[in-house]
Amino acid sequence: MVTAVLPTAESPAAAAPAAGQSAYFPSEPRLSVVVPVYNEAENVAPLLGEIRAALAASVEYEVIFVDDCSDDGTAGRLAAEPGAVRVVRHSTRSGQSAAVRTGVRAARGTWIATLDGDGQNDPADIPNLLDLAMMPGAPALVGGIRRKRRDIWSKRVATRIANGLRQAVLNDGCADTGCGIKVFRRDAFLDLPYFGAMHRFLPALFQIHGHGVAFVEVNHRARRRGVSKYGNLGRAAIGIVDLMGVLWLKRRTRLPDSVLEDFAGQVR
Repeated sequence: MVTAVLPTAESPAAAAPAAGQSAYFPSEPRLSVVVPVYNEAENVAPLLGEIRAALAASVEYEVIFVDDCSDDGTAGRLAAEPGAVRVVRHSTRSGQSAAVRTGVRAARGTWIATLDGDGQNDPADIPNLLDLAMMPGAPALVGGIRRKRRDIWSKRVATRIANGLRQAVLNDGCADTGCGIKVFRRDAFLDLPYFGAMHRFLPALFQIHGHGVAFVEVNHRARRRGVSKYGNLGRAAIGIVDLMGVLWLKRRTRLPDSVLEDFAGQVR
């Protein structure tokens, strides 16, 4: 079960909407920014401000925070924010992949941008990724590659090992699949099979289902507020099982080179 919570205050810009436009949200946003959060009450308001500043002059957008059953007042902090922000809440703790999927399903934009809720991804990188994704003939997913990791050493080492193992097994060409900032087509994402850790394998999953991917260097910042939810040992063990599952999908997925439709409206 998910419940949508709307803010109680409006910004001056939202007070006089154009014809056919919601008082809260643009009528047809081109981009939906999806931010999964769990117990990030200290981070959500500063992050929302950065998203607004990064996108104010670039594209019609909406912001969707997906609260994965936080118990620290995260949703309340967002509801108190002036202006348009959508907050979707899980009634039970479901994980980051489920939160991303919930946000994408709720989104109205053609394009999705994802960010981690801890503030380590820089929203200022979104326009650059979006510009590349929207070019004619561009890939369906543009992922960030963190130039310089700002994490504790154990997390950096674990991520390096995981990336190396994934590359050896899947050969997806992504040096940093764990980077939370990505831009992709909503329809392409919704065609993918869902499972509990799919957010860690999005480049490979997009490729398996016939979509191009590209990668761009992005900024990465140290966590300034809140507590990391990262756990090395349990995550590594589960990750190996997930990796084998994605390898199975890669071997078992067969797509036609092309599909032609004749003038009688029959697919052949």
